[in-house]
Amino acid sequence: MRIGRRSSLASLALAAWLAVGGASVADKPGFVPLFNGRDLTGWHTLPGGTWEVRDGAIVGRSPQAERRHGLLVSDARYSDFTLRVRFKVTQGNSGLYFRSEEVAGDVGVNGFQAEVDNSKAVGGLYETGGRGWVTKPPAPVIEENYTPGEWATMEIRAAGPNVTVLVNGRETSRLENDPGRRTGVIALQLHGGMDMDVAFKDVEIRIDAP
Repeated sequence: MRIGRRSSLASLALAAWLAVGGASVADKPGFVPLFNGRDLTGWHTLPGGTWEVRDGAIVGRSPQAERRHGLLVSDARYSDFTLRVRFKVTQGNSGLYFRSEEVAGDVGVNGFQAEVDNSKAVGGLYETGGRGWVTKPPAPVIEENYTPGEWATMEIRAAGPNVTVLVNGRETSRLENDPGRRTGVIALQLHGGMDMDVAFKDVEIRIDAP
């Protein structure tokens, strides 16, 4: 069973890599790109807002009149992994979902969301369709380490019941022995009911088999 699980996870990582064109990540051992910098291969959209590729980045926009949470969702599902992404919030409140499930209704998915915005909550963990805010970052970490409106790096490490989020290399959230979901899709969010303008790039994942 152990060998079979490793093989399955390795195959999933390879499939994701091939789906986005097999871009070189030789300088980051074990990581494969989830975004090829050209189009949205490997992803699908849920109603609400628009997503496009511009200058090598995924750009999402929606107007305040849009009540739905527009989402860009990975075609593949993931369990234990390290996920890295760069983001820039020009306007609005976004999020990076993981271990999530698509659902009917305006929110689009239920599951964990690492907060992506220009507030002191960036890098916190919110469970849509569940507990709401699970943890928020210490204010000094964000004040010292994050500049609103500029490109920043987020890293999510999910290993069984343990989850860690880092923004620009500093830990913003940590959960241990958490009862939340252990598998699901990854999704980028456009929050409904507000003007949204957010960009993501350098999206890559490493499958961390137990």
